[in-house]
Parts: sequence; C-alpha cells; structure tokens
Amino acid sequence: MRNKPFFRRRLAIKSLATLIAVQGSLLLAPKVVAGPPDWLRGLARQPVPTYSDKTSAVIVLDEQITSVDQDGEVKTLYRRAYKILRHEGRKFGTVVVYFDQETRLTYLKGWAISPQGTEYEVKEKDAVESSPFDEALYVDTRVKVLKIPAAEVGSIVGYEYEQRRRPSLLQDLWEFQSELPVRQARFVLRLPDQWEYRVRFLKYAATEPQPAGGHQWMWELQDVPAIEEEPSMPSPRGLAGRLAVTYFPAHPVSSGSTYGTWQDVGKWYARLVASSRVETPSLITRVNELTAGRSTEMDKVRGLAGFVQREVRYVAIEIGIGGYQPHSASSVLVNRYGDCKDKATLLAAMLKQIGVDSYYVLTNIDRGSVAPEFPSMLNFNHVILAIRLPKSANIADLHAAWTHPTLGSLVFFDPTDEFTPFGYLPAEEQANHGLLVTDDGGELVALPLLQPRTNSVQRSARLTLGSHGALSGEVKEVRSGFPASQYRAVLMKATSTERDKFLEASLGRFINGVTISHVATENLEEFDRDLVVRYSFRTEQYGKNAGNLLLVRPMIIGGNGSGDLEGEPRTQPFEFTALSWETDEFEWTLPSDYRVEAVPNPVHTSFPFAEYQTSLETRDGSFHFTKSYEVKDLNVRKENLADLKKFFRQIASEERDVLILKQAEK
Repeated sequence: MRNKPFFRRRLAIKSLATLIAVQGSLLLAPKVVAGPPDWLRGLARQPVPTYSDKTSAVIVLDEQITSVDQDGEVKTLYRRAYKILRHEGRKFGTVVVYFDQETRLTYLKGWAISPQGTEYEVKEKDAVESSPFDEALYVDTRVKVLKIPAAEVGSIVGYEYEQRRRPSLLQDLWEFQSELPVRQARFVLRLPDQWEYRVRFLKYAATEPQPAGGHQWMWELQDVPAIEEEPSMPSPRGLAGRLAVTYFPAHPVSSGSTYGTWQDVGKWYARLVASSRVETPSLITRVNELTAGRSTEMDKVRGLAGFVQREVRYVAIEIGIGGYQPHSASSVLVNRYGDCKDKATLLAAMLKQIGVDSYYVLTNIDRGSVAPEFPSMLNFNHVILAIRLPKSANIADLHAAWTHPTLGSLVFFDPTDEFTPFGYLPAEEQANHGLLVTDDGGELVALPLLQPRTNSVQRSARLTLGSHGALSGEVKEVRSGFPASQYRAVLMKATSTERDKFLEASLGRFINGVTISHVATENLEEFDRDLVVRYSFRTEQYGKNAGNLLLVRPMIIGGNGSGDLEGEPRTQPFEFTALSWETDEFEWTLPSDYRVEAVPNPVHTSFPFAEYQTSLETRDGSFHFTKSYEVKDLNVRKENLADLKKFFRQIASEERDVLILKQAEK
C-alpha cells in the first residue's frame, strides 16, 4: 500500500498472509449492490491491451487527490482499480490500510464487478482491524484489512479510502509506477488561495499539469509500464517513477515543513528528536555497568554498541509523525525494544555519557530510492548513526569509517542489524545516500562502499577420491564481512541438527548424495572476528566411471556461475549484493590405481565489474585446484550486460569441466 509505515518493519510485523487469513475468516457475506460508483463501471466497460503471460493484473486506474485546508491539514483520497488477468492477480482484491492518531482513516470502501456483470460492495465495517505486530508492544499503529469479494480472473476490483493527517510535512510522493502496468494514473492537488507548490518528476519524463478549476491542478499519465521483476536487479523502488510534491503558503511564517534544502530537512529532524536523548539515572547506571573494566574509549564504544545492537529487540513502530520521532532513550532502555530510530537514540544517549558525540543518519534500505533533487523526509525509511571516533581509534580496522571536513573521523554503524559487526555496514546500506543530521541542519552524504577484501570467503579442503567415485573431505571456511554476517544469521538461530542440514543443502547444490559430519565453528558470537566453519563430508557418487576412465569436477563447492541473464532479454541493470572476494584451495588425493589423463585448462577472465581465475596442477598422486573470484563493481549497466553474460558463461563452463583419470594397466 502507498501509506506504508515510515521505518522498516522486519521482525515483529504480522505477515500480509496472516492479516488476510484473519480478515477472510470474519468476512461477512458479500453484498450484491445496486451499483458501484460510475468511475468503476466505466472502467469495467473499457478493453485492456494484451499483456505478457507474466502479468497477473493491470492497474486500470491509480488516482490520488490531495486537498489542503487553510490550517495546513491534509486530506488525501486514494482510488485504485485492477483488472485481474490471471490466478496470481487475485491477491489485489485485498486492501491493507495503516493508520494512527496522526494519520486517521476516515473512509474505506471496495467493489467488484465479476466477468458476468454481477456487482459487489464491501464497506469499512466489513474490514477487520488489528495491530500489525505479532506482539502487543507499541499499540499506536493499527491496520484495517478489507477483502473484496469476487476477485477472480476477469473481474474488475476497485477501492477508495480517505486519510487525514496533521501538517507535520507539507509534502507528498505520488508513487504511480509499480510491478504492474498502469493504464491511467492521475494526481490532483487542491490548495487554498495564496498557497503555492513545487513538483518534480523522479525517474520519469515530466508532464505539465492541467488546470482543474479553482486553485487545483491535475497531472495525468497514460500506459505507465511495469517495473518487471528480474533476478539480481536493483531495488524496484529505486527504479520506479514518482512525483514529488511540496506545497506551502505564499508567505510562510517559518520554513518548518516547507523544505528548500537538505539543511532545512536536517534542522526539522534535529528539532523533532531534540528531547529524546535526555539522560536518566537508570541510563547512567547502565552505561557505567557496560563500560566497567573497559580501559579505552573505543572499547567502551564497542561495548555500548554491542549492547544496543544485540540486547535491545528490534520492533518497528508507527506511521505519521510517530514514524519520524523516536521514543525516549530511557523508555527504550526500560522496555528493551524499539525500531531503528529508537535503537539509534538509545545508543546516542549512552555514547554521550562517555563523552562521545554521534549523529543521526537517515537513509533508505532500498538503494537508489533517495532522490538528491528532492529534499524531504519522505526519501527515508531507516536510521543509523555516525559515531565520532576517539583520536586513539584505529581507522584501518573500521571499514565503514569516513572523514568529515569539520566533524572529523566518523564511523557509520547500524544498531538494528544484530549480525553486522562494528566497523561494517549492512550490504544494502552501502553505496547509498544518507542525511547526516547535526544541530546546524542536514547534509546529504555518500555512505561508504566496503571493498572486496572486507567481504571474503576463503575456503580450503583436503579431499580423498576413491576408485569407484566416492569422495570424502575436510573443509575449512573463513568468512569476514557480509558473508560472515549472512552465515551467523543462520547458524546462531539453528540447532546442531539444523546446522548440519543447512550445510548439507548448501553442499548438495554441487554434490549429490552428500552427508555432513563433525561440524565445528569458531568465533560464532565474536562478531569482530572472522567466522570459521569446519566440517567433514562424504558422498559415494561424485566421480563418474566410464570404462577405465574416472571423471571428476575439480570445482566441488562454492560455484560462481549464474543463469540470471539467460532466457528472455533483460530490461533492468544487474546489481551484485556486495563487493566481495572468494578463494578456493583444494588438495585432492587421487586413487593409487589411477593416473591423470587430462586436466582442464585454467581460466582467467576479467572485466571492470569482476574477475575470475583458476589454476590446476598435478603432482605425484595428488591434484591441486585454486580459484579466485572478485566482484569489483556493484552495478552493471544495461549496455554492459552482454559482457556480464559472457563472464558468467565462462565461469559456468569451467565449473562443468572435468579432470580425467585413467586406470593403470594391471
């Protein structure tokens, strides 16, 4: 829905499927009505073009009408209609609307017109209201779920709802482009006399407004293409077209919510959060407990950061002004839960007690969705901290460090991500925009991109091949950065049996019939150190016998080939998860009654975005295989996708190559 909660909801929010199931169990019998509104009936009579088999539905109308009164209160009517084309499109017959005390829901209705022409209606009283969270923690956010009947292939389903909000932000983002094609999109802005507006189209060709009578304007778009989902594409939100709107009195008393610059945005946020970091006796006591026995400032910083990161549960909270304003640091400490801005606030307050300054950094986990040309809080859905480093800090060990021209050395840190160690940044936040907030205002800065060697997997194995193709071995994997965080997120939440199954599933992508044993980890809960995983494996069916020949693939684990670019022509760029570096070093002990007949050719392929190379060497009774794979650029533009496809195909071909062994004559 377009009125999503401002900050990200990851752990505690109920799934949409759960909300729909509850609503469906309580839904009243659908009502056959005298007639839906004329706008929906008119849309039902209009033919739609033929779309690809992947298109489950088409948005035949997306309309947003924003009305502002003299006091700045904003009323927005959302109206949308879908033509359901395929079975998967039936999900668009469910409407989910979030609201709270600041963003009130005043009206909600839905309708359907079946392929046979039968008309249905549901109203707000037919919706189910609940908390969007699995746990009853903060209760100032509510959600209503309305299921429209007869949402079947060939039906037209439509809904409209109205929300009123207080004028904390006199701005709107009209998000008219999504994963579905849109036949007609319309945005209407109604302002009081003597009010003005500024608009900017983001990532879409601009169109001029049409006067709509009185002090109102209308923007219309036809046949907006879908942002089609493709493997390893950039965030759809970062690619989609939007209309950014700012409205304000011709002679505003202050610039409070009529942003002109990023500095204005930062000043607004600094005022909003100014009272959240007030110290209390319990907070001071907790800081003293956590820093006791830590001799250096950096040790103390790490201790406080680790506490907030892993001992304060993440629970996302509100929309409206509550989506921007954190709870007090003391309440977050007492309750031991909060969302990203709450956790950042608590850590900032604790750091202040040891004399370390820190600054909010507003960002967006959908890389590319922050529009530098549109200064607005509406760009952001996440908060992290920039921590001012003590002079004694070793910046070389802090990969997310950055030197500000006046503030000095800072390190970006996300206290929400419990598995990313201090000095690193989660992958989705790297190479992103962030608004650095100080008392003087805001500054849009580039968040660092961690280099490949900080995100590494170094794998070594000693392998023994049997005469009939059985393969056994001992493997050691050393992971740092993002690959370590990924593995920790799985292993720390898994039982011993689940860990074995996880590794067997990972290895099973390359080796059939594999079993895992003797799994051991090092530094699993020491996040500042490399994660080491050791295990043994065995399979009876790795090598293939062909007469007196035995065929084996030298590359047994950790393939880097990809089929993401195969199939239909691609329309979007390619994005790697992170810059990374991966090495393999495998030592094979070969069966004594076989000798090496043929060795695959080594491969070295290099492009600006990535490099891959192998080496293969035979020795007395053994075989050695090494590999290096490095991702050097996150994004591959569409004009370079042919090179990327060639790169992946070369790797895939090498990974299929076999070492040929021949049985010695008796």
